Amino acid sequence: QVQLVESGGGLVQAGGSLRLSCAASGRTFSSYAMGWFRQAPGKEREFVAAISWSGGSTYYADSVKGRFTISRDNAKNTVYLQMNSLKPEDTAVYYCAASSIVVVTTTPLTYDYWGQGTQVTVSS
Repeated sequence: QVQLVESGGGLVQAGGSLRLSCAASGRTFSSYAMGWFRQAPGKEREFVAAISWSGGSTYYADSVKGRFTISRDNAKNTVYLQMNSLKPEDTAVYYCAASSIVVVTTTPLTYDYWGQGTQVTVSS
């Protein structure tokens, strides 16, 4: 069992930065691949970024590539999402998730545990 708690969301102007954190409980955090997803009002949840259990592999949605960076600290049971050059279209609730599948995956159904989400609002 893994419990996930996101933090770091807020209101920022376009072009600004935010860093999201996701703290995980449980001793097996390092065995899970981790992902970030987001959901804007009236839209489906979409993949943002993912990282392997070791941190050695990362994958990004084309819409955030070059602007967002996912990382993890297994000693602190935490995964991060550094978001730079934010755009109004990045406005959404951001969720972190844990997957027991070995390979990095972008499909929400392959993630076993989810956090409650944190709101990110980017003003123009």
